[in-house]
Amino acid sequence: MNFAMVLDYQSCINCKACEVACKEENGVLLGADKQRIWVGHTEKSIFDTPFVNYYPSQCNHCIDAPCVDVCPTSASHFADGGLVMVDKNKCILCKGCMEACPYDARFVDDVHVVVDKCTFCYDTRISQGKTTTACQATCPTKVRLFGDLDDENSELVQLLKKRKFFFLKEEEGTTPKLFYLVPENDNDLAVQSISKGAKIYTWDKFKPIMEKAKARRSSQWKKS
Repeated sequence: MNFAMVLDYQSCINCKACEVACKEENGVLLGADKQRIWVGHTEKSIFDTPFVNYYPSQCNHCIDAPCVDVCPTSASHFADGGLVMVDKNKCILCKGCMEACPYDARFVDDVHVVVDKCTFCYDTRISQGKTTTACQATCPTKVRLFGDLDDENSELVQLLKKRKFFFLKEEEGTTPKLFYLVPENDNDLAVQSISKGAKIYTWDKFKPIMEKAKARRSSQWKKS
C-alpha cells in the first residue's frame, strides 16, 4: 500500500464540511484553525474579473519527509502504507518537525501536549478496514479521492492516468502525495490558478520519480 489523495480543487466551494468532519473524527475543537486539514484561498483576476481559488490542504505524507529526518526521538516516523505518523508517547514537543514541514501542516495538540497532524484517518478508519477518510466521505462536491498509488487498478491511479496534475511547493523536494488536478476545459483558469513555478505532470512522468523516492524510503515504513 502507498496511501495518497487526489484533489480536484476547482470543485471546492469552501463549505468547510471536510474540516468539520475531520475535527469530529479526530476530537479536534471545532474552532481550531489549520489543525489537521484546512482550505486555503488566493484571490486573482483575469482581465479585471476577480475570482478566488480554494486549495484544500493538509499533511502531504511526503515520501521524502523532512519532518521524519529531523525528529530526535523518532516520534515522527513512516508507518504502514508510507503514512507519516507521530508517536505521542515519544514526542518531546521540540517542534523541529513543525519547522521542517514546508506545508505548515503540523500543530501543537493542547490536550495531549504533543505535535499532531493529519493521519489520513489511519487510526479511526483505515486500520479498521474502511477504505476512505472522513474528509472524502463528507465532501458534497467530490473534491477528494483517497487511495493506493501502488494499485494500478485503483480509482485514484486511474484518475491520475486521465488527468494532468501538479503539487504545492514541489521545489522543496519532498515528493508529496497530495495531487492537485489541473483544471480541464479552461486554459485561462488553469494558468491563473497554478503557480508559475509548478511543474505539470502526467502519471507516466511522475511514476518513475515516485518509485525512485519510494526505493530510498520504503525500508523505513513499519507497521503502526
